[in-house]
Amino acid sequence: MSKTVIAALYQFADLPDFEKRQQKLSDLAKKMGVYGTILLAAEGVNGTIAGSRTGIDAVLAHLKTFPGCEALNWKESYTEKNPFYRMKVRLKKEIVTMGVPGMVPQTSHERYVTAKDWNALITDPDTVLIDTRNDYEVSIGTFNGAVNPDIKSFREFPEWFSAFREKNKAKKVAMFCTGGIRCEKSIAYARAIGVEEVFHLEGGILKYLEDIPKEESEWEGECFVFDHRVSVDHDLAPGSYDMCHACRQPITEDDKASEYFVKGVSCPACYTQHDEKRREALIERQKQVELAKSRGQRHIGSAQL
Repeated sequence: MSKTVIAALYQFADLPDFEKRQQKLSDLAKKMGVYGTILLAAEGVNGTIAGSRTGIDAVLAHLKTFPGCEALNWKESYTEKNPFYRMKVRLKKEIVTMGVPGMVPQTSHERYVTAKDWNALITDPDTVLIDTRNDYEVSIGTFNGAVNPDIKSFREFPEWFSAFREKNKAKKVAMFCTGGIRCEKSIAYARAIGVEEVFHLEGGILKYLEDIPKEESEWEGECFVFDHRVSVDHDLAPGSYDMCHACRQPITEDDKASEYFVKGVSCPACYTQHDEKRREALIERQKQVELAKSRGQRHIGSAQL
């Protein structure tokens, strides 16, 4: 049996007519048996989709016909089963939400640093290295010596960076994220507030892990990914983490042994966050998931990554 292809894609481009493109893209994906989510906005496209080789190629080829998307950026992985239940093409204000209007990420390629040149940059004492990801992503792995902004969402990054920069004006700035998309906007924001010596890892952490041998690596731990694998190790093989399907954060075997872990309902990180109504709803959802599993079915409300 042929494996399912998972493609994580994005491209910043000028798409003023993005709303008109939604239906045709959705129809094509469904026709080709492709599932997942694609976001469309005036600034470009972003998404993760899964399907057969033929289906994925057809959707990618269609996206490449969009103005400015001829060099569409995507990364592939493979799985035995499609991790998604449906196909969604959503219209958004931003393809990655920073909340700062007027950013132009299309010029960020001027500050790319390839994986092979990354170690030299980040080990330079005149460089400050910043992880632009959310706190739960940083918690399971990051580059040696990286600054953790300790943010819950990417919307918090601009305010954090502005304050950080005021205290660290003398150094070059190097930024990184999982696949590159958040850094595109981070770089645009940094340049907008006058920071010119700012660089980011081309292709993100995943490209670095693909290209750099483990014995030469500055990466420590595992990398959180937004699909059914939860995390990957340095060889890009599925990592050691599971996911709490109540709060969507990575969890370890120790977390699952905690008194606060209830499958599908809570984990040590979120057990205090749910009121009684929310907890009852999670318990009922998990019951339905288990019932569907016992019947050999997949429950539509169970985890989708």
